[in-house]
Amino acid sequence: MAHIVVMGAGLGGTIAAYELRERLGREHKVSVVNKGSVYSFVPSNPWVAVGWRTPEAVQVDLAPVFERRGITLRPEGAARLNPAENTIELTDGTTLSYDYLVIATGPELAFDEIEGLGPAGHSQSVCETGHAAAAKAAFDALVEQPGPVVIGAVQGASCFGPAYEFAFILDKALRDAKVRDRVPMTFVTPEPYIGHLGLDGVGDTKGLMESELRARHIKWITNARIERITGESVIAEEIGEDGTVKAKHELPAAFKMLLPAFRGVSAIRGIEGLTNPRGFVLIDKHQRNPTFDNIFALGVCVAIPPIGKTAVPVGVPKTGFMIESMATATVANIERLLAGQKPNAQATWNAVCLADFGDGGVAFVAQPQIPPRNVNWASEGRWVHAAKAGFEKYFLRKVKTGVSEPFYEKLALQALRIDKLKAVTFEDQD
Repeated sequence: MAHIVVMGAGLGGTIAAYELRERLGREHKVSVVNKGSVYSFVPSNPWVAVGWRTPEAVQVDLAPVFERRGITLRPEGAARLNPAENTIELTDGTTLSYDYLVIATGPELAFDEIEGLGPAGHSQSVCETGHAAAAKAAFDALVEQPGPVVIGAVQGASCFGPAYEFAFILDKALRDAKVRDRVPMTFVTPEPYIGHLGLDGVGDTKGLMESELRARHIKWITNARIERITGESVIAEEIGEDGTVKAKHELPAAFKMLLPAFRGVSAIRGIEGLTNPRGFVLIDKHQRNPTFDNIFALGVCVAIPPIGKTAVPVGVPKTGFMIESMATATVANIERLLAGQKPNAQATWNAVCLADFGDGGVAFVAQPQIPPRNVNWASEGRWVHAAKAGFEKYFLRKVKTGVSEPFYEKLALQALRIDKLKAVTFEDQD
């Protein structure tokens, strides 16, 4: 019997655990190491931040689900990985050994890299459900005493979709509260242009996003490098293409929500051969680490180089379809190794995304996610808001029931009428 351990119970880790249990059967042991037992549906956090959802409505207690599925949960969380010894030191001082390890920890939020950034400073966050719940109190205060707002992301960020979503959702929530006319809004981003998304755009996301910002009277600053955040303002430099400071902005802000840069979590950061200098896990085409061949990684913790040079550092996002395909490929490759075969599954890293704008939204498909692409499509409409709500309901049910059914392929085929977006490809091997 082999022991397969998954580090992290977010979107990728939970899916991987369910797929491992389903494909490997009960003759192998599957464990999940996570800080706590609660799964949070992160895409709903912008709704939590304006009171459209409660935190409890977007969370699932994994303990009973894992018990039914025969998955062991270790809610102590990981303190440090020791890959040379095939062990994980847990936060309570105990040690867990493994035969195969799947790292799906997600990122550490690098709020400390910018003065005043984050919930412990002077800005809000929607990266975690707890952060979004705290942002709801700040939103209520804004409604009571309207003032200027700054929304966006800082240099080095890689997840831009939630920043755009929150800007538009906040606009809608403020209009519903009848105070939007007293809340000037500015969107600040390190992207070289609006709608870049860390992907050099998808379809006409530049035109679509700019049009939405104009229609909602939201000004923007691109190529922005945040210097610091105070209680009253956001200080940002606008960088020219030659790397020099083009302009300096001190933006008054009664409410700020700026997404941070990510880095690898402390439990794995700095392990030679495992991670890059930023702490993200190095992998080959089979999701396997080149140095420690019984370690796989998937999701936001994986190292992906930027698409191209930009005036201000911009990372590449790991979207839902990409993460789902990584999980499926990882499980298939571990299954082959247990059978004495070589890995042959590769994640396709396509992107199928729904960005909700409160009363509409944008859907886009990129095949593959990183250009050049075979499919490069984006569309907008009110249907996207309804589709995102349906996605939330479906995915939470999937987590609650322990089902490993792939979602994004189904979305691409049934909702978007695209039948060629496969999650995984297989090499011809013995």
